[in-house]
Amino acid sequence: MSKGRLSILVILFVLLFDQILKVWIKTNMMIGEEYRIAGNWFIIHFTENNGMAFGLEFFGKIGKYLLSIFRIVAVIFIAYYLTKLVKKEVKIGFLIAVSLIFAGATGNIIDSAVYGILFNHSNYQIAEFLPQAGGYASFLQGKVVDMLYFPIINTHWPSWSPINPSEQFIFFRPVFNIADTAISTGMLMILVFFRKTLQNEL
Repeated sequence: MSKGRLSILVILFVLLFDQILKVWIKTNMMIGEEYRIAGNWFIIHFTENNGMAFGLEFFGKIGKYLLSIFRIVAVIFIAYYLTKLVKKEVKIGFLIAVSLIFAGATGNIIDSAVYGILFNHSNYQIAEFLPQAGGYASFLQGKVVDMLYFPIINTHWPSWSPINPSEQFIFFRPVFNIADTAISTGMLMILVFFRKTLQNEL
């Protein structure tokens, strides 16, 4: 298999898996609803991210447009970088890592770009696909669907702790999606195995 085909295969696999799961969540669950897959360790918990990672937001709608535009520009840059890598003699693992980052970033852009148009809101109801009354937001104002929750440790800080005494402690607290996982995996691969390759290819 050529490097170009391998890259495309990785990207398509991540995008299809990511979008199929997100559409299923949107059309079968309400915000806050959850299914326990492996007891208290692995939970499908439906939430939506209004802005950056961990739900951060800035400057309202304008900030959302700026964030979406930044993401699109970043994805275009990564796509250009990938086309250069395919033509070079680079390690397959590095190519896969960059493909994962590209696929993950693209998956979340799709949510932000069109989910607000394609679906109505999921608060206290299961969203409809292409509702007659229209979607819940305009182009580039959609929310990113998150659902993967791994609260592996759910306990309380000891009463004598200088940090948050007696308060609940959960690890791992963030809720994320397949696209986030692809981005994190790709970046981790580069940091651990391909830092020198990245430096040489920039």
